[in-house]
Amino acid sequence: MGMTGENVWVTVPEGRVTLSDRRTGRSWPVEVGSCLLAAHPVTQAWYAHVTGDRPSSAHGDRLPVESVSWWDAVRFCNSLSLREGLTPAYRLPCGDGGDGDGVGVGVGWDASANGYRLPTEAEWEHACRAGTTGARYGELDEIAWYRGNSGERLREVGGRRPNSWGLYDTLGGVWEWCWDLYDPEVYGTYRVLRGGGWFDERWSCRASVRRRSHPTLRIDDVGFRVARSL
Repeated sequence: MGMTGENVWVTVPEGRVTLSDRRTGRSWPVEVGSCLLAAHPVTQAWYAHVTGDRPSSAHGDRLPVESVSWWDAVRFCNSLSLREGLTPAYRLPCGDGGDGDGVGVGVGWDASANGYRLPTEAEWEHACRAGTTGARYGELDEIAWYRGNSGERLREVGGRRPNSWGLYDTLGGVWEWCWDLYDPEVYGTYRVLRGGGWFDERWSCRASVRRRSHPTLRIDDVGFRVARSL
């Protein structure tokens, strides 16, 4: 585990994870390489430090940033890379003016770049599970802020017990954007969301749950965390 700038980084070991989709009943194995992953979701203070913006509906430096779109998350990753002298992972379409045409296509991921990026959903689930095979890596009330214990409001990062690899708030808190398209043949440019949020019931806060949304969505229980390839 190491500290860089505003965050603590966890080295996630390589491994294998089986993803599953409840809607289609499909499951598929994925080999995952080692990566760095932020120990907790991006906070409002860190987001403001990098972008100058405070988009969240609830306010607090240690609260996870929310009301950020997939586009916002991708641009944060590139901005953070440039601030630290790294090669941006994403090639944005020419003239991207925020949400652009709102479709989320035309964004290229340079896998050879050393800059920051969103985790893939396989990396996310592998990291969330931390070697466990059940629905969760611990008792939900101990590891997550969700509807049953959040008081129906956003809570600061790092306040619940981490998993065995040192990652906090992968379940509950805010849903987290991942890089992947959810199901392009059916849902077009919709991107994957993982982890459940502060207003969700127990069943949504499981390592395997996949949700999806349009890459321009901004809502008060969706944020993200940052990864970096090794």
